[in-house]
Amino acid sequence: MEDASASLEQATEEAVAKNRLVAATVNARGELVDLKFHTQSYRDMAPTELASAILDVVRKAREQMAKRVAELYQPFAPQGIDMTELMNGTYRAGDLCRSLGIQPPPK
Repeated sequence: MEDASASLEQATEEAVAKNRLVAATVNARGELVDLKFHTQSYRDMAPTELASAILDVVRKAREQMAKRVAELYQPFAPQGIDMTELMNGTYRAGDLCRSLGIQPPPK
C-alpha cells in the first residue's frame, strides 16, 4: 500500500479538449496543476464558452485520475467495497453491513 501511495505522489493526468484548444492536468488529489491553451482561439470565444471548455477538461482529467487511484487501491479494499463508488460518494455502507449479516443502524 505504501508503494501505491508513493507512486501517486508525482502522478498526474491530463485531458485535452476535443478541439485541442485547452488541456488540463491534475494531480492525485484532483488539484489543477497545469492549464494550457494550444491555440489563440480562446481569444475569440464567448466567456461562457471558454469557461465551459475549461471546466470540461478539468472534469475529464479529474475523472481519469479518480479512476486511476481507484484501480490502484482496489486490491487493498475489503471484498464487496468498490473503490470507485467509495471515492465518488455512491458507495452504500449499509449494503456491506447487510452482506456481513450486520443490521445497519436506522437513518
